[in-house]
Amino acid sequence: MSWVNTVLVAAQRLGVEREALLAAAGIAVAELQAERWPIDYITRLWRAAAQLTGDSGFGLKAGALVGPASFNVVSYLLQSAPTLRESISVVQKYQRLISDGGRLQTIAGAQSSWLVYHPRQGSLPFSPHQIEAVLAAMVAFAQWVSGSAVRPLKVQFSHSPIGAPGDYHAALQCPVEFDQAFSGVLLDNALLDAPLPQADAQLAQVHQQYAAARLAALSPPETLVQDLRRWIATQLHGQLPSRSKAAQALGLSPRTLARRMQAQQLDFSTLVDQARREAALHAVAETRQALAEIGQSLGFAEPSTFWRAFKRWTGQTPAQWRLQQQASQSASEE
Repeated sequence: MSWVNTVLVAAQRLGVEREALLAAAGIAVAELQAERWPIDYITRLWRAAAQLTGDSGFGLKAGALVGPASFNVVSYLLQSAPTLRESISVVQKYQRLISDGGRLQTIAGAQSSWLVYHPRQGSLPFSPHQIEAVLAAMVAFAQWVSGSAVRPLKVQFSHSPIGAPGDYHAALQCPVEFDQAFSGVLLDNALLDAPLPQADAQLAQVHQQYAAARLAALSPPETLVQDLRRWIATQLHGQLPSRSKAAQALGLSPRTLARRMQAQQLDFSTLVDQARREAALHAVAETRQALAEIGQSLGFAEPSTFWRAFKRWTGQTPAQWRLQQQASQSASEE
C-alpha cells in the first residue's frame, strides 16, 4: 500500500480529500485496510487523482514525496546498504513488498548505468502519471539514501510529455527525453558505487530476515514449486544448485524454504533431478553437442554417471536416445 498512501498524500496537498478521491476512483474507504490492492485499483486511483487535481505534473510531485518511510521494511534495508547500486538491488529483490505494479531492471555500462522501469499493468492501461511518479521517486530515493543532491545524467520516458517543462526540471534536475523505447533513469557509475554514510551490514542482515519473511508470506504456496523449478533451470551450468542458494534467490531464509517445501512434500534433490532430465533430453535430441560435454554442463562429474542417470530417465543411453530422436524427426519430414 506504499503507493496508495503516496497518492493520497499528494492529492491532499493539492486540495483533494481522501474520501473524494476514493469515491472518484470507485474504491470503498474500507479497502484502505487491505494489505494489498489489485493493480487496476491503483491505476484507477492515479487516474482519479490526476483528474481531480487538474495538475499535469501530479505524478512527478507524488514521486518526489518518496522518503525513508515510503517503503516500509524495505526502507530500512535501503538505508543500511553499502552503496546505491546495492540499494537498488534490494529494491529489485523485494519489489513485491513495495508494489506489484512493475519491476526495475539495471542495465550496466562502462561509465553509467540505466535503471529501467517496466510497468506491469492489469486490464487497464497504466496512467503516464504512474510512470512519471516512479522515475521521480527513483531520483528522490537516490537522494535520501545517499544523503546528498543527486543529478541523473538523463531521464527518458516512453510516452509523450504530459506536464510543463518546469515540472520535469524541478523533479528530475536533468535533461529529459520523451517517446523513447523505454522509461528509465541514467546514473553515473561513480555515484552508484560510492560508499553510503549509513551502511551497516549487521543491521542490514536483521532487516533482510524480516523482509524475506514478509515476502514469503505474499507468495501463494502453489507458486513455490514453479519458482524453484524456474530458478534451478537457470543454474545448471556445470554445477549443482544448492538449496541454500535457492532460498537466497527466492528471498527466503533456508529454514523458511525448508518448512514450506516440507508442507508441500517437495524434495529439492528430486526437483534438481527433474530439471537435469529435461535439460539433458533437450540437449541430446536438439543439439549436436558432444554427449560428454552435455553431462559435464549438467553437473555430472563423470560421463559414466551421466550415462547411468540418462538410462534411469529413459531406459536408453544418450547415444541411443539421440539416434531415435533423429530417426523420428527424419520420418516426420518425409
